[in-house]
Amino acid sequence: MESGRILGQNHIIKHFENAIKMGKISHAYIINGEKGTGKLKLAVHFAKALQCRDNNPDAENNMQFDFFNESQAGKKQVTGVACGMCKSCKQTDSGNQPDIKYVIHEKAGIGVDEIRDQINNDIDIKPYSSRYKIYIVPDSEKMTIQAQNALLKTIEEPPEYAIIILLTTNADTFLQTILSRCVLLNIRPVKEETIKNQLMSEYGVSDYEAKVATAFANGNPGKAIKLATSEDFKDLKKQVVETMISLERGGMDVVASAVKTAGDFKKQINEYFNLMRIWFRDVLIYMATGSDDKIIFQDDYMSIRKMSERCSFYDMDIILKSIDQADKRIGSNVNFDAAMEVLFLVIKERMQK
Repeated sequence: MESGRILGQNHIIKHFENAIKMGKISHAYIINGEKGTGKLKLAVHFAKALQCRDNNPDAENNMQFDFFNESQAGKKQVTGVACGMCKSCKQTDSGNQPDIKYVIHEKAGIGVDEIRDQINNDIDIKPYSSRYKIYIVPDSEKMTIQAQNALLKTIEEPPEYAIIILLTTNADTFLQTILSRCVLLNIRPVKEETIKNQLMSEYGVSDYEAKVATAFANGNPGKAIKLATSEDFKDLKKQVVETMISLERGGMDVVASAVKTAGDFKKQINEYFNLMRIWFRDVLIYMATGSDDKIIFQDDYMSIRKMSERCSFYDMDIILKSIDQADKRIGSNVNFDAAMEVLFLVIKERMQK
């Protein structure tokens, strides 16, 4: 199966390849991981390889497979890899493969009607032109309990040709009865260096911007790409850096200004706090090593160095704990300005001792 730009998930790709080569295909899979980690790409690559002529050597164009004709099996070695050239592969690439279906929903959740209309009432119709009929369900953590129970009946007794792939950010939301009947595949975090290299080579991102986005993304390449190519994120990063530098140098007026500026990014406050954490992580690294080789905010290493000379490890511990506390307070609906003012006062005090 060609992996395309699915970074760091070779364990899942190999699982799918081996399943196809050995003919041990499950009727239900769960791909579990954060948004932006490539779950849909993995599902489509799997579906593409399953339907590919290279893995179905006896298939004719528009031919209906006969699962009970054992004489068709084993005439040609199955590769587990999509050729990318056959009719089915081209249809998959264009989103028009008639036997690969995507479950969609317009409401906030996926209700029982969506499952019944798009899977249960359709699944008994045999594949149009392929060996399998594959249903891909994005955002499947949004299924209601009723929807899960409706799907469970299908997963328990599926037609021979049916495969259901559930994509989720949280497999814990599923009923245990569904989990027990699916093959669970967990997305792994991607190495920072791998993500950084992709940002620079494929998206033309500078070394500095790639480092910041990669550190912020926590092994999630989709998130890193979104951040590295977002002007809003660049503006947010700029404001956080300017605020940290102003708190180190200015008087009490900078606290009020910092609170006002932070208010402009209220909808991005989680990103705001995470950038602050990365900034003070850099300070800690410089304090510990005396080197800027491993810091993220490379363009501001002079400010990082000066701050490291003013602060102790105890100061850094208090600042980082104060960021976490402010994050929790705002999450608990404490007044935004009040929470940020307390945080900035603590930072200012520790940096201006």
